This record gives sequence, structure tokens and C-alpha cells, in this order.
Amino acid sequence: MKNILGLDLGTNSIGWAYVKQAQNDSEKSEIVELGVRVNPLTVDEKTNFEKGKPISTNADRTLKRGARRNLQRYKLRRQELIELLKDYQVISEKTILAEDGKGTTFETLRLRAKSAKEQVSLEELARILLMINKKRGYKSSRKAKNEEEGQLIDGMEIAQRLYDENLTTGQLSLQLLKEGKKSLPDYYRSDLQHELDKVWNFQKQFHPDILTDEFYTSIQGKGQKATRESFSSKYGIDTAENKGSREEKRLQAYQWRADATHKELTKEELAFVITEINNNINNSSGYLGAISDRSKELIFANETVGEYLWKQIQSDPHTSLKNQVFYRQDYFDEFERIWETQSGFYPQILTESLKNELRDILIFYQRKLKSQKALVSICEFESKEIPLKDKQGNPISKNGIPVTKLVGPKVAPKSSPLFQEFKIWQNLNNVLVRPKGSRKRKVTTDQQSTFLEGQEPVFELNLEQKELLFEELNLKGNLKTDYCLELIGYSAKEWEMNYPTLEGNKTNKSLYEAYLKIIDSEGYDAKKLLKVKTDKDDINLGDIKVSASEIKTMISDIFNELGINTKILDFDAELERKQFEAQASYRLWHLLYSYEGDDSKSGNELLYRLLEDKFGFKREHSKILANISLLSDYGNLSTKAMQKIISHLKKGYSFAGRRYKPNEKSACELAGYRHSKLSITKEENENRTLKDTLDVLKKNSLRQPVVEKILNQMINLINELIEKHSEKDEKGNIVKYFKFDEIHIELARELKKNAEERRELDSKVREGKDRNEKIITILKSEFGLPYPTKNDIIRYRLYEELKDNGYKDLYTNTYIPREKLFSKEIDIEHIIPKSRLFNDSFSNKTICYRQDNLNKGERTAYDYIEGLGKTQLDEYLNRIENLYTNKIITKAKYRNLLKKESEIGDGFIERDLRETQYIAKKAKEMLLQITRHVVSTTGSITDRLRDDWELVNVMRELNLPKYKALGLTEIQERKNGQTVEVITDWTKRNDHRHHAMDALTVAFTKHSHIQYLNFLNARKDEKHKEYSNIMGIQQLETEKTTDKDGKDKRVFKAPIPNFRQVSKEHLESILISHKTKNKVVTRATNKIAGSKKQQETLSPRGQLHKETVYGKYRRYVQKEEKIGSKFDLQTIERVANPLYKRLLTKRLEENGGDPKKAFTGKNALAKTPIYLDETQTQQLPEKVKLVWLETDFSIRKDITPDNFKDEKSIDKVLDEGIKRILKDRLKSFDVDAKRAFTDLEQNPIWLNKEKGIAIKRVTISGVSNAEPLHTKKNHLGNEIFDDTGKPIPVDYVSTGNNHHIAIYRDENGNLQEKAVSFFEAVTRANQGLPIVDKTYNRHLGWQFLFTMKQNEMFVFPNKETGFDPQEVDLLDPKNKKLISPNLFRVQKISTKNYFFRHHLETSVETHNALNGVTYKSQLGLNGITDIIKVRVNHLGDIVHIGEY
Repeated sequence: MKNILGLDLGTNSIGWAYVKQAQNDSEKSEIVELGVRVNPLTVDEKTNFEKGKPISTNADRTLKRGARRNLQRYKLRRQELIELLKDYQVISEKTILAEDGKGTTFETLRLRAKSAKEQVSLEELARILLMINKKRGYKSSRKAKNEEEGQLIDGMEIAQRLYDENLTTGQLSLQLLKEGKKSLPDYYRSDLQHELDKVWNFQKQFHPDILTDEFYTSIQGKGQKATRESFSSKYGIDTAENKGSREEKRLQAYQWRADATHKELTKEELAFVITEINNNINNSSGYLGAISDRSKELIFANETVGEYLWKQIQSDPHTSLKNQVFYRQDYFDEFERIWETQSGFYPQILTESLKNELRDILIFYQRKLKSQKALVSICEFESKEIPLKDKQGNPISKNGIPVTKLVGPKVAPKSSPLFQEFKIWQNLNNVLVRPKGSRKRKVTTDQQSTFLEGQEPVFELNLEQKELLFEELNLKGNLKTDYCLELIGYSAKEWEMNYPTLEGNKTNKSLYEAYLKIIDSEGYDAKKLLKVKTDKDDINLGDIKVSASEIKTMISDIFNELGINTKILDFDAELERKQFEAQASYRLWHLLYSYEGDDSKSGNELLYRLLEDKFGFKREHSKILANISLLSDYGNLSTKAMQKIISHLKKGYSFAGRRYKPNEKSACELAGYRHSKLSITKEENENRTLKDTLDVLKKNSLRQPVVEKILNQMINLINELIEKHSEKDEKGNIVKYFKFDEIHIELARELKKNAEERRELDSKVREGKDRNEKIITILKSEFGLPYPTKNDIIRYRLYEELKDNGYKDLYTNTYIPREKLFSKEIDIEHIIPKSRLFNDSFSNKTICYRQDNLNKGERTAYDYIEGLGKTQLDEYLNRIENLYTNKIITKAKYRNLLKKESEIGDGFIERDLRETQYIAKKAKEMLLQITRHVVSTTGSITDRLRDDWELVNVMRELNLPKYKALGLTEIQERKNGQTVEVITDWTKRNDHRHHAMDALTVAFTKHSHIQYLNFLNARKDEKHKEYSNIMGIQQLETEKTTDKDGKDKRVFKAPIPNFRQVSKEHLESILISHKTKNKVVTRATNKIAGSKKQQETLSPRGQLHKETVYGKYRRYVQKEEKIGSKFDLQTIERVANPLYKRLLTKRLEENGGDPKKAFTGKNALAKTPIYLDETQTQQLPEKVKLVWLETDFSIRKDITPDNFKDEKSIDKVLDEGIKRILKDRLKSFDVDAKRAFTDLEQNPIWLNKEKGIAIKRVTISGVSNAEPLHTKKNHLGNEIFDDTGKPIPVDYVSTGNNHHIAIYRDENGNLQEKAVSFFEAVTRANQGLPIVDKTYNRHLGWQFLFTMKQNEMFVFPNKETGFDPQEVDLLDPKNKKLISPNLFRVQKISTKNYFFRHHLETSVETHNALNGVTYKSQLGLNGITDIIKVRVNHLGDIVHIGEY
């Protein structure tokens, strides 16, 4: 017998099945056990993963924590600065370090501007230094550039020339072009803006109707295309036509720009000039461009940052200074100037040592970023595990298992010259050339070979062709395959490659394009030298037809003349390590790749010097090189491994070997590596040592946290299975570990795809869902189908696919009337029969008349039509071609429709099974540590086997009785007349057990099943190499049966007798295992840098409070209450009517303050009334109005359609007047919030229209309880106290979800609760207290019973069925079937409101009829009286009863 484990691995669940499979006739296969482990992901985790977002689960929190740390560092710098100034007696303890007094808002800024030239007091200087310390400026980093931020401009010399010669940027550009310069400098945005304003104001006298203020505003921030369209749409003016050669057009453009400041232009020329300048401004804009502009203004005006800002405030006190950032160097220069000025007045105090300490250690100190080298992977080919040892040299072990560490060289950056060349050779060895539109792939290396009839030639490139293509790709980067075919002498019209684009050397492309810019800057015309005809300023090497060798020779010759080291143009990938790293080309790349910036304004001054000293580049050249962007990520092999392999790649060997050349060694094997850890010989597999259990993955050891979480759950589950079935001694210790002979695994499709593929899949799924919902509506309304099925939707889609063909079928071109679509006359037809190819996809389906389907039989569509005659075939081919050309059908369907029987390939399943993704490989690699055989299967195989074994409706059968009893089923009639009883709005996916059912199918999936489906077509071809094997499998594993329509069909035999019934019995006994959220904190030991000390910290396992900060307010609450035993003195104080209050107080005092005596029994108001007057004509009513103040917490919200969807949400607004205005606004837009509260800038909500006061944000009620984060302080940082002398709390936050509810029994036997928030749980952990307070109110006689946390399990009694958990042995697995209907998990908890969900349910929706069956809602203490808490392990076994 084989012990087999089947796994169905999903994104948030694992279905598993342990089965024993018979190996001969004397053995009988059996199901041992099944189960499901649910690993709930947050909505964000699941959504981000499925959408392919690479954001980790805590990325948002990490960003915010980083902001808090920056604030903390600033505060620390500020405190240390204050202490230092005190030590040097610059200030004293009593010095006020903030504005104090009326009209002093900008006083420190005024002093800052003054201090650069005049004396200020030492106290004032301290305030200035604190202000500079607060904002220290932008520090450039070469590796932090992006398009949104723009570009730093380093062009003071150019700006100075513009100023000195009174030129515009257009005029200077014209001069430079006439001087023979081929490249133009970068200009500051302010200089470009100056040119635009100058041209605008001059030309306005000639074109006032065009150059209006409104039009000026409308074109701001627009690029070339948008500005051109603005002229065209508003005035009907096109930009002037600029004809001639590239040089002539360039000169003409700048001539118009130069003339625009002093000559009248035509409307078309004006539009051209304005468009060009505006485009230049747009390109130079952005965060960094603005910084450069400000820095230029400081230099021109000879001002400090303080003087610049103070000048703005003097001009307009309302100017915002918030986002006016400068270079770090500008602040540094300001500090130097202020210090130089003030030290002249205070030489004894403002010493050089104080200056150095202030400047270099405190204010401008910038800690280096942490090295990220630890995150770079280790090369899999050169890695090895070594045992970890303690200080004494003894091996370290954990739980008896030696602890090891993976060591080896790190993987190389993708931008390295070696990686780039390696990748090119790797791809070239996989290139195949075939005739255009070829469908048959029979590979040969002999291009002159004769082929069998029906086959088409497909060949590899020879070595000469590869070397030719390598030379081009290595310099020009990615190249289209059409161009590559021409290079090797093939017509792109007749031939094609198996790649649309060949990947080239991205690093060299960037470098060589920079080299061409350098050549242009020196007056050479690179385009002319290379005979390139293009209007673009920059050359794209991929567009150049000149050979790579010619480009390289031309650059080398010019570099020689310029004194630049030409060795940077040569790279040898196979040199020894020292020589390899000493190559000029390698050193240049490494310098550009690793340089992170310096403290200069540009951040590149040191880089410029190094490039000049090492390679001979001038400063202007270095600026071009510094702007190169290189790939920032890493490959998966080290430099050492790639150097060993690349020599074999260059000889033509494939990196991992070729499937069609099984005897040829791969480049990896020739280099001494095994490409895949999974590819070992049979003998090696049988002799390798297996682990007893799997090791849990370390945190952040994988690239995707979600996958890491899933795989760790799989590991824990498998380890528990191994432990459960291992041999144990009397004490329960394992003496022999259990081993699975095979593990079968099916991965959810999301797990087998990379991020980009998941994004695409998610998009298609959402599009498909929307499309199907629309089709369902059509099928119900237009076709009268009350319950459309999946096949009905497919049928309709296939019908609509025929729309461009006049709704005529593809085979015989016969019209299909709409009313016949769902009749028995029309069939959904497989283009390539299912008997020939296991392909049930939409691309292999069409619709046709049933008779045509019968006539076609088991032929392909092409063969069937070909048999009808040449005329019919030609017409058919034209129809197919038109549909494909018009993008009505996909390429896959187009190929299927044209495929002959002889062209049906094998391996459809094999292609689906290929573990190309990291996750699939990792899962298989891990499983092979504990078993010798891992079999991967796919969803399509599982679907087929589940269908053949009649498991499809098991889930419905399991749930039908329960829903039928509740009246939630209905009888539906199918189109074939058959009636079925179904559960309303339910699918098998609503029940977690469907994962176990799939895992069971996976467990019983054999190699022979996969092989048979992979080579279906071999059954029809006796010459096929797999014919006898497939026919043998067919005889052994399949049998003939009839379907519901009476047709014969072949199905796989069930693995055991009565398989469906046995499976159902096992599924009925499953208890779903849900991962609970028990952890509150994680202990971590941090090493303090530069010290041997270690610090133990506790990290919360979640957010302590919600992000929203609330304000505290008090509101009046009123309520009518009947006078009774509750009316103590405190309640009476809340009575609104003063007379009622006085009389009630009097009655209470007369009865000794006992409200029961005063207001019940004979003293009840109905029996003994309280009179309001002496005549006793008016009585105090039995019900009185109570009014009191309650504390609440408010929040301010923007007025948006999302925040205020309806009147109910508007009711939360605190201000009654504003609430009324918002309600009126909503009513005026027919209660359409989207129209009412959108575009408030154009259509304001006025509070006071005359004064121009609009409502944009409002204060609404938030939460009823919150915790303060801070205490109130004045502008000097001192705490403010209330009347009782206590600090006033502010900045309230909601402490988030409850961690648990603790349940107690009080002294009277009643249940009591205590809700504990996560915030409180973390506080208790930090104080060293137990998370659960079992001693709470013990002194009052309370007894702790249990806690309720999310996903914890409880067994409920059931009066209707008579189930009583007290009378059942809950630990006995035999009772699982009995327990299952009564087992519920905690879904959500709040004070005296507990919501439970049945453990089998996947849906979180509520349906009144299902209350008490699939969920239990709003249970209070009375609803949990007799429940029993149980612990369910990974395998679904109850292992503990009561609190754990």
C-alpha cells in the first residue's frame, strides 16, 4: 500500500486528504482521513495578492512608523541641541525658545533673516538654530530619482550667462546651435518661465484676443500635445509647419523663439513658440526642478534661506512656506554665514569647537542608511549549509535538530555587464526559427533537412548566427525579431521566431546612448556620422540599422581624440576574478551603479571627479553619465556561477537543457551544477536521506509574505499529520517517524502566477464577472431562462461571437435564429474533439446545428470542412480569417479552427503542469525533503476526475437536507426537461469542505491519469510512440458509460468501490480548522550597535489603535423614564423639570434614600401620587424626561459622496445648522450624493454666500469611548492643567477591535463579561501581567470560565435535535459527525453582543431564515449559557475542552 497525501493549496485555505492506494489486486485502497485548514487573510492581503500588488502586509504601517521615527529623531536632535546650548551658556533654563506675545508669529523668521548681516542676542540665535534644525533641506541621492519628482538642474553658469547677456533660453539656444553645438543645456524652470512671460507680454499687443489671462491659466502644466490641442480647440489655430532637415527644423524653431521677444509672429508661429516653451517648462517641472529654481534665486540675490522666506512674508503674510524646500547645501551655507556674522559679536562663546559640534554632530548629521545586503539572495548554485556553533565551538541545536546557516556568494545585480551578456546567450540558445504561422514544432539543427509530409521545419540558430545577433543585442538592447531575422538572412514575411522581441543588454544600451550624447556635446554630429535620419533629439540605438561594430568603432575613434579611455568599450566575461574586476568597463559600471551621492547640491560632485580621474570624462560628460538609470534589482546567480556557465552558453549549449534533445548536456551540467534540485536520477532519489519533519520558514525568507504564510500553514499541517501517524512508545514519544510515499499537490492558479500575471488574471476575472452578470440579465429577460447555468452563459457568448458573421455558424455558414439558440437543435461543439485533446476551454468551443456536430464526429473542424470540398474550405478559411483580423476570436481559437488532425500536439497538460513559478518550485522543493515523490496536478485534471467519479454534487447533497428543512430550496427545470431541487443562492464554494473533496481527488490522481489526458490523440495513431502505453492505460483505468443524454462516454474508474458514498461519509465528519489570532506580542532581542548589550523588546502583533484622531466633546442626551426602583439620587439629578426633581428628591429622602421604598409597592406613584400643588389637583406624571451630558468623541470629515451617502450619515453632523444645509443640498439633487457632494470648488455649499464662506469639512460624531494619546500643551511646550490640577488629555484614538471577551460566573451564578481591547492586552503584556485576567473580581466571588477570541471554536447545545455537548465525548473522533452541525467559530465580538458563524460556512452574509443554523447573531450572556469551548488542531481534531 502507498501512503499518499493530497493537498489542495489555496490562497487562504488548505484542503488535505490522506489515502492508502492499493498496489496489487490483494490490496484495497482506502480513505484514511480528510480535512481543511483555513488561514484567513485580511481583505487587503488577499486583494493585494490577487491583484499582483507587491506590497507586504504591513507596508502601510511601516511607512507610518518611519514617519514617527523621523519625528522622534528630530525631537531628539532638538533636545540635544538645547542641552548643548545650555552647556555653552548660550541659553539658560529660563530662556523662552518660541514666539511669545501678540503679533510674534513670524518673529523668529525675521530674526533669522536679520542674523545673516546684523547682531542678534544669544537667546535669539538659539531660536534661529532650532528653526534651521527643524528643516534641514533636500539631500540629493542618485538612486532616488523618478519621473514625478523631475530632475535636479545644475546649470548656474548658463543661468548667469542668460542674466549677464539679457538673453532668453530660446535666444541662447539659437546662438549655441549657430556656433555648431549639437546638444543644448538644461535650463532652470524659472528661466523658461521668464521666456514664456516675455514672449506672451510682447506678442499680446498683436494678438490680444488669443493671449488672454484665462488662456494663460488653462495651459499651465500642459505638455506639447495638450498645449497644441488647446490652441486648436479654443481658437482653431494649428502650430506653424516646420519643414526641412532635422538641423534646419531645429534652427527654425529657435529662430521663431528668438524673434518672438521683439518681432510680430503669425498666429501659427505664435502657437508653435508657446507650445514649445510650455512643453519645456512642463518637462523641467516637479519637486526637484522647484528646488533647483529656489537655489538659483538665492545665489542670484545673494540671500540666505531665511532672507528669501522673510521677503515673501513681508510681501504677503498669508504666503505658505510649508512646501518651499531647498538644498541641504543652501541651509549649510546659511548656517555658515550666520555663524560668521554672530561669532564676530560673541567670539568667547561662539567658538569653532561649538560650531563643529552644532553643525556636524547635531544639526546636519545624517546617519547612513542601513545596508540592504542581507536582503540579497545567496546564489543557489554556490550555496551550502553549515552548522551554527556557539562561542565554545559546539554545534547549536533546537529541539534536537542541528541549526544550520546558508552561506555562499550573493547573486549579481541585473545591471552588471556579466548578467546582461549571460541573459542574451541564455535566450539565444532557446531561439527557434519557423515558417510564418507555423503550428507544428519539430525541431532540427540542420536547416536543409527533409521533413515528413505534414511537418514544417523549425530550427535552432547556428553558432555564427548567434554571434552576429549577440553583437547587435549586446550594444543596442532589445531588438524586434523581424529585424533579427533580416540580420541572419531571412525574410520576416516568410519566417518568425518563437519570441516577439529578443532581450538585449540594457546597461550597454544606456551607456552607449550616453556616449552618443557626449559626442554630440563636443560638436560632432553623431546622427550624421551614423547616417541616421530621425527628427528626435536623442538617438535610440534600437532604431539604428548601422551595425554595432560600426557604432563602437566610431565612438572609439572620437573618444581617442577626446582623451577618454576607450577600454570602457570592451568587456570580457571570462577573465579571472582579479582581471575581471580590473576591467575599465566593469569599473565604470560599478562606479555608476554603487555611487549613492555626496553632500554637494547636485549630489554628484565626487562622482564627476572620479569619472574624470579614472576614465578621462569632462565635467559636462560626467553630468550625462550621472543621469543614467540602471536596473536596481538582482538576478538569481552569482558572478562566480555565471562565469563558469557562460563559456558553455557561448558554445551553443542550452542553460537547462532541451526537452527535444534528452541526451545533450546542459550548460549548467557542463559547469558542474545541477540546474534544478528537483531533477535527480532514480537511484539518487531512492538513496537520499529524508527529513523527519519540515522546518518552518523564517520570517521574510520568501519574496511574498502571503505565500510565506500559506506555506508555513502547509508545513504545520504536514508535521501534525506525521506526528499523529508516527509510532510512539508508552510515554507518547515518537520512536519511528511516519513517511508519506507520495505527496500530490494542486496549487491555486493565483499561486502559480507572478505578480503581473495575477494582475492580468484579476482584471480578467472582474471583467468576466461583470460580463456574465449582464448576460444573466439578458438570458432572464429576453430568453425566459429563470436560472441561467454556466453552460447557458457560454452558449450565449459563443452565439454573440457569430455576430460579425451574421449569426451564421462557422462550419456550414447556416443562420442560427435567436429563438433556436437554447433548443435541442443547437449544440456547444468542441472544435478539436475532447477525445483528441484534453482542452475544454472557451477557445476550443463554438456552436453549430446538432446534425453538423454528429456529422463532424471526432474530426477536427478543419478536417471536417475539408471533407466537404474545396469551395466550402475556401469559404470557411475566409470566415475564420475575417473574424481573427477583426479581433472577434482569439489567436488560440483561430489556431484551433485551422488545425488538422495531424497537427494536434501532445503535452497540453504537461505545459500546464510546468512549475515555472518560484512558489510552485519552492513548495515542491520543500515537500521533497520528507518524501521521495511529489506529483503536481492541475485544476483541469481535478475537475475531470471529480466529474468522472461523480463527486460534483456531493456538497449539494450534504447541505440539501438542512436547507430543505428551512424552506430554502426550490425545484428548477433544466432546458432538457429534467427537474432538480437546488438550494437558493448557494454553491459548493459556500462550504469549506469542497477543499477537502478536491484534495481527495488530487490524492487519488495517478501518473497514468495525467499521462492519458496528456496524450489523448495518441489513441487514434498506431504509429505514435505513446500509442500502446495510452491504450494500456485506457483498458486498465477507464470504462465506458452513458451520459444523461444517452451518449456513450469514457470515464476514469473510481479508485475504490462506492467511492461517492464513502467520500460523503468522510466529508460529513470534517471539522474545519481555523487559524486563531491568539498572539498579542512577539519577543525580540535587539543588539545595540557598538555595544555587547542586548535589549529585549515586545512587538505588538497588530495595530494598537485605529489611525483616526478624535476630539472630545460633551452632548446632551434625553430620555423618558418611568419612575421606579432605579430612581436613586443620581438618576433624579437628571430630571429636566426642576419642580419634579425637587419633589422626587424629597420623597427619596423621606424613605431613607432607598428608591425601592420610595417609588415601588405602596409608594408607587399610581398608588401614592406626588402632587404638584397644595390643592392636590395636579399630579407628578409616572414618566419624566431625563436630560444629561454624555462624553463623546468627534472627528472632522471632508464632504464627499463616500462620507455622506444619505440622510442617515448626515445625521452624525454635530452642528444642527450645517446638518440642515447638507440635507437640503441632498434633496435638491434628488438624494443623489454623487451629484450633490462632488466638485465643490465649482459648485460650493454656502454657509454664508455674501461673505464667501463655503462648507468643505464638518465635525461629526465618532466613537463613544477612546483613549488619549497626549496631554494638552501651550505653544512653549508646557502642559496645561484643568481646574483640579490634572493634565488635560487630547488626541483621542479608538483602541480598535476587542482582543477577547472574558466570561465569568458571579456570586449569584449569573454570567458576567469583561471586554479587553487589543490595546489593553498589549499593555498587560508589557507590564508582565497575564493577557487574560482570571482573577478579576475573585474577591467578590466571581469565577473565571473562558474567553472568546476571533475564530475560537464553541460547541452549542441544540434543543430541536436534542444534542447536548455535556453528554457527548467531544474528544472522540467518532463523534465528529454528531458535533459538526453544532460547532461554531467566533466571528466578531463586542460588549454583550457575540456573533458566531458555523465552522463549515465560507460566506459571511446573513439570512434571517439561516439564523441559528449557519450563524448565531447578537447573542448576549443568556445565549452562551451552556456552550463549551473546544480547541481544534490543524487536522480538525478536538484536542482540548475548555479554556486553553
